[in-house]
Amino acid sequence: MNRKIALLFAGQGAQAVGMGQDFAKEFPEAADLFRRADEVLGRKLSEIAWHGPLDDLTRTANCQPALYVHGLACLAVLRKLAGPFPVNAAAGLSLGEWTAHAAAGTFSFEDGLRLVEQRGRFMEAACEATSGAMAALIGGDESAVRALAADTDVDVANLNAPGQIVISGERAKVDLAVAVAKEHGIRRATLLNVAGAYHSRLMESAYLQVGEALLDVVLQKPNFPVMSNVTGEAVESADEIRRTLQDQVTGTVRWTDCMERMLAMGCDLFLELGPGGVLAGLLQRTRKGTEILSISDAASLQKGVEKLRELGICAPA
Repeated sequence: MNRKIALLFAGQGAQAVGMGQDFAKEFPEAADLFRRADEVLGRKLSEIAWHGPLDDLTRTANCQPALYVHGLACLAVLRKLAGPFPVNAAAGLSLGEWTAHAAAGTFSFEDGLRLVEQRGRFMEAACEATSGAMAALIGGDESAVRALAADTDVDVANLNAPGQIVISGERAKVDLAVAVAKEHGIRRATLLNVAGAYHSRLMESAYLQVGEALLDVVLQKPNFPVMSNVTGEAVESADEIRRTLQDQVTGTVRWTDCMERMLAMGCDLFLELGPGGVLAGLLQRTRKGTEILSISDAASLQKGVEKLRELGICAPA
């Protein structure tokens, strides 16, 4: 039975000290990616990813490129063991969308890394220049959350899964939204431990800077469909990719739409590449029972390869 495979790449917040170190010790392909990243950036990103401290890794300017390299390292070692399996679609949550484009050949590893590091620095500066916050809203539908956002003058940042939505904006306004959420029929509202108001109008300075940086890079048509966070659809042309990657900085991440679109395309085996298993959980909330393998370290890699062999997607060992 032919399976349609979709790749999912982690976003900021998934980072963990040590990520990628076991891959780099065992697989030259992974070690090379981290080495090249250190050379391109002119600093030891690998040391921060592998040894921390966590506060340094969590800084947006470090976290985003570290997750980018780790996601591509996960894919490289999976392909090393499983062979050149076909990919039918890919998506990434926020920062992860940039990793998905690198995996699809939209831009080179090096160009993507430079863009991602710039994006991280621009967003970090925007956070420092504003007083922003984000909150997760559980148990409310999109219309209820949009009504709450309108009433409290905040932005809808992430539509992560049915009943799981994130708002973003000025700290005082987000605090107010959390306080009155139940009055809008939302079961629970919780402030998130983040540096600022990502995917909101408070990122306007980063939006402008990311747009300028994207003009300096040559973009190719992706080798497989990559879903845009802001449209929930695949993007192909260079102009469309530039526009949607820029819009993503201040726009709503329509993750649920991305998942539903890939499911509609017939994707029935998802591979989550990155630390943790957040995207697997969101996919199950969107379509319970969908098969997904989360690959982030040596142990999960081995389980993933064994499963792919069971399914006949890669050759037996």
